[in-house]
Amino acid sequence: MEQQLSFPSKAENLNQVEILINDLCKKFEVSEDYYGNILIALTEAVNNAIHHGNKSNPNKEVKIIFNADGSVLKFTIKDDGPGFDFDNLPDPTDPQNIEKPHGRGVFLMRNLADEIEFSDDGSTVIMSFNLQNELLQEVQKEKEEEA
Repeated sequence: MEQQLSFPSKAENLNQVEILINDLCKKFEVSEDYYGNILIALTEAVNNAIHHGNKSNPNKEVKIIFNADGSVLKFTIKDDGPGFDFDNLPDPTDPQNIEKPHGRGVFLMRNLADEIEFSDDGSTVIMSFNLQNELLQEVQKEKEEEA
């Protein structure tokens, strides 16, 4: 199953991402916690594509491609920008960066997605969320609550 969504690089189009995620998470019965991971990671990726990749140019597009493969939900986010050096980003947890208002998006994406891959010099990001991992987390949480 594949779904695609494209829209101009305008911040107000982020609501389309939320609608897509809400629909998909309902369809695949994603738990509330895991839904939060998907929503935050995708919102960050699309926000970066709009603001950093396409420089908020409404003549440039952001494309989201969704695929479900067994228990894995995979999202590809593409922008029309030149990309960025995703391997050499400042660490947002470093004390000298804590007060900075930017620089947390890729960090969040890497920590919330089960897998993340950058291509096209960083203008494409692929994030995967494995629903089997979600089930394992729920079982672990229940065990901790019982203890």
